[in-house]
Amino acid sequence: MNNDSSPRQIQLAKNIETVDAEQWNRLAGDQNPFLRHEFLLALEQTGCVGDGTAWQPRHLLLIEKGTLVGAVPLYLKYDSYGEYVFDWAWANAYQQNGLSYYPKLVAAVPFTPVTGSRMLANPGEHQDTIRRQLIEAALALANSLNVSSLHWLFTPSSETGLLVQHQHLKRTGYQFHWANAGYSSFDDFLETFSSSKRKKVKRERRHVRDAGIEMEIVEGRAIDDNLWRKFYAFYRSTIECRGAIPYLNLDFFREIGRSMADNIVLVLARQEDRYVAGALNLKGRDTLFGRYWGSLEEYNSLHFETCYYRAIDYCIENDLQRFEAGAQGEHKLSRGFLPSSTYSAHWLRHPEFYRAISEFLEREQHGVEDYVDLLERHSPYKKAP
Repeated sequence: MNNDSSPRQIQLAKNIETVDAEQWNRLAGDQNPFLRHEFLLALEQTGCVGDGTAWQPRHLLLIEKGTLVGAVPLYLKYDSYGEYVFDWAWANAYQQNGLSYYPKLVAAVPFTPVTGSRMLANPGEHQDTIRRQLIEAALALANSLNVSSLHWLFTPSSETGLLVQHQHLKRTGYQFHWANAGYSSFDDFLETFSSSKRKKVKRERRHVRDAGIEMEIVEGRAIDDNLWRKFYAFYRSTIECRGAIPYLNLDFFREIGRSMADNIVLVLARQEDRYVAGALNLKGRDTLFGRYWGSLEEYNSLHFETCYYRAIDYCIENDLQRFEAGAQGEHKLSRGFLPSSTYSAHWLRHPEFYRAISEFLEREQHGVEDYVDLLERHSPYKKAP
C-alpha cells in the first residue's frame, strides 16, 4: 500500500521480525518498554499473538528513503479479549442488528493496559505530519479490509486529540498511579498520609513480617530459569483463581528475561526456604510498570506488600518518578495511588452506530469525570502531593 503523493511509503508488516529492530526502537524510545521491538517480537515468537490467536499483526510502517520514520503497532482482531477497553456491548449490539463487529483493527500493545504512543515518530518538526499520515494509512487499511472499526487504545492525550480531528471518538477511562514527590524513604512517603491511613499501611506491612515472609527484589539476568518457572506458577495461580485466560506462556517470560533484561524487576516473597508469591514489573526510563502477580496461598496483606509497597520502595531508592500498577483497583487509592485519566479513540464505519456510540461515550465521560472527582476527595494524603 503506497502513498504516491509523498516521498514516504506505507508498508504493512505481518511479522515484526521483518522490521529492523534498531530503527523501530529509535522511534519507540526508552520510556515505555512495551513498545520496544523486543517485547512485541517476544509476543509473536512465543505464539501469544499471531497464527492461531485472535491477534493478527498488521503493523503499519512509514518508510522514507529506506528508513523507518513512522510506525503503528496494529492488529487485526477477532474478539475483544486482552484489550482492557471494553467494547463487548458494542459487539453485541452489532450482532443483534445482523452486523459483524469482528474483525476489527486495533492499535495497541496486546494484553497491556499502559498508556504510550501508538504513532511512533521521532520528535521534530515533521512529527505531526508523520502521525497524520499514519492515521490516514490506518483508516485506508480499515476501508480496504472492510472491517467494522478501528480502535486506538491507551493513547496519550496529544495523540487522542489528533485522532479526534480524524473522525475518531474519544473515550475516557482512569487508572491509579503513584507519583514520586521527591521522597527520601518509604517512611517519608507515609508521613504525607493522614494518621489513620498511615497506620493502616504500617499494619499491612507488619502482617507480612509477622508471617515470617521476607521480600526480595531480583533484576535482569540474575533471574534464572528456576525463578522464571516459579514466577510463572504464581502467574498461572492468579489466572486459575480468577477463571481468566492465560494470555502469556512461560516461553514469553523467558524471552523478555533474555532480550529485555535491563527492564525486568521481579519482586519475590519467601517464607522459610520457599518462594510463595511474586510480582513482575517492567522499568522504563523514569517509570516502573506493575504487570503480573500471583501467590501459592493466601496471606494477609501480601498482595499489597508484593505489588505496591515494595515497588514504591524500589522507585524511591532508584529515583523513578512514577509507578503504574495496572488497570482498575479502587483499593489502590488508600495506598497512595491517585486516579489518572486514560484515553482511547474509536472510528466506526457504520454511521448509525457511530452516532449512537458517540452519544454513549459523551454520557460515559461525564460519569467517569464525576467518579474521579469523588475518588480524589478520598485521597489518603493530608494534602494533594
